[in-house]
Order: sequence, then C-alpha cells, then structure tokens
Amino acid sequence: MAESETVTLTLESDEGTDELEVPTTLIEMLAEGDESPPEVVGDIAMFGLAQRIHSATHHSEGEVSDEVAETETLTLDLFEKRFGRSFAELTGHSH
Repeated sequence: MAESETVTLTLESDEGTDELEVPTTLIEMLAEGDESPPEVVGDIAMFGLAQRIHSATHHSEGEVSDEVAETETLTLDLFEKRFGRSFAELTGHSH
C-alpha cells in the first residue's frame, strides 16, 4: 500500500486553480513505467477531452459549427503530439 491514501494535484491556468484529490493506488495502477501523478492525470484528461470533442463532432445530431470542427482538429493534433499516435490509432475508432 502507498504511503498516503490520496494525492492532491493542482490544476492551474491564467483563469484560476482547482485541486483534485485522487487515490494514490489508482494513480499507481494507471501509471506506465515511472510516470508521475501529474503525467498520469494529464494523459487521462487529454483522452477524456479528445473523446468529448470527438463525440460532439461526430455523434451529435445535425451539422456542427466551424468552431467545433476546428476545436476537434486542434485537440486531436495536440493528442497526437502528446502520445505520438493518433486518437483513431489508440482507440480503434475513426471516421
């Protein structure tokens, strides 16, 4: 068992901060190699954000705005930059 039951991570931007408390054992289970807690949570956040914009773009009714389409393109570019592989490659889901 880990030294502490939870780890607190701070999210910070120019618009403010937020703290997130997560179980240490969960971070350890999800870590690949020697990834730090912020890296683990960052990876999960990027996956979640990519899934959300993908869903908004391809799985909602009607046409999406140019802004949504452009946001998906940027998000998926940042996803690939972070992971070295595309969202479609890592999830097996493409359009």
